[in-house]
Amino acid sequence: MRKLTLTLLVCGLLGATSANAQITDGVVRIGVMTDSSGMFSALAGPGGAVAARMAAEDFGGKVAGVPIEVITADHQNKPDLGSTIVRKWYDEDGVDLVLDVPNSSVALAVQAIAKERRKLVIYAGAGTAELTGKNCMPTSFQWVWDTYSVAASTGRAMLDEGAKKWFIIAADYAFGQTMAADISKVVKAGGGTVLGITKHPINTADLSSFILQAQGSNPDVVALANGGSDTVNAVKQFAEFGAGANGTKLAGLAVFITDVHGIGLESAQGLVLTTGFYWDRSDKTREWSKRFFEMHGAMPSMAQAGVYSAVTHYLHAVEALKDDNPEKVAQKMRETRVHDIFADDGYIRADGRLVHDMYLAQVKKPNEVRYPWDYYNIIRTIPAEQAVRPLAESTCPLVTQ
Repeated sequence: MRKLTLTLLVCGLLGATSANAQITDGVVRIGVMTDSSGMFSALAGPGGAVAARMAAEDFGGKVAGVPIEVITADHQNKPDLGSTIVRKWYDEDGVDLVLDVPNSSVALAVQAIAKERRKLVIYAGAGTAELTGKNCMPTSFQWVWDTYSVAASTGRAMLDEGAKKWFIIAADYAFGQTMAADISKVVKAGGGTVLGITKHPINTADLSSFILQAQGSNPDVVALANGGSDTVNAVKQFAEFGAGANGTKLAGLAVFITDVHGIGLESAQGLVLTTGFYWDRSDKTREWSKRFFEMHGAMPSMAQAGVYSAVTHYLHAVEALKDDNPEKVAQKMRETRVHDIFADDGYIRADGRLVHDMYLAQVKKPNEVRYPWDYYNIIRTIPAEQAVRPLAESTCPLVTQ
């Protein structure tokens, strides 16, 4: 009897070892690279790490029989620092998945290293469409938004309302430049005119000269191709200068709900934007968002909700395969539809873009607000296929034309 018991114990141990044999280091380690205290810290930052940990906890804390570990690092909006962090994570610390990475310049630097090492990275905060364009790769995904999706959705809606003359204020780095190019293309294709483009350094506190330049061209729309605190400052100063008094509309091309909260409704009211997530859209989004609020003290931005979704989808793929090989997991993720609090029926295209519905919104007037964070009127749902760049226009080498 003792011999039989010993045999069964050995077989059980061997079975457990076999089940976990493909999970390196006996742990699935997720690295959230973010901006912890700079211009993107509210829309991503600590809230992204909260969302990742929520996903791990909701999964039960384990996947394929091993623990899930979430670690974080602050790239400080420096591409060289982001490169150093991600290289160490992949090469020394056994990180299986890197995600979030707000700041497009940092994201492009991270993408180059992930491509070299054939590792997994998912972008929630970064918006440059180059990540799924010429810089695409099999093991990277852009989950939430890109410059094309917000430019096309917001631009077309305002053109339909007769806003034909546009002036663009853009941040002078990869993201702002791509965004300015995307919105310019949309405006011209829709029969509009771009009166001018002015570019400002990233993280500029005083944008008055750029706003006055825009105002002087007498546009129908001033479009903000910037993000984070640059967008917050621009919207506030636009209101302070009374730049909308003559009927000029303001379009935020990369606006997050945390930006609106920071701006305040007095200045932000009437702002038109496109978002990939709104906390108050359904019972499902409200339930999850209230849990997030209890942990973070703010309602989730679309980037933070996207982190939760991306981690959950990744963990399902690892669980199904009982393997954390990046290329195998990436392929499994591509094969599986996304149904969660972020995407109702999303799917990953050949270029790595998660295709999902987007929402055209307008910021409410203060007297329309019913409860805290009740900031948006959802004007329309933008169907998934209309919210992404057509594959026929893709420069991604993974796309077969």
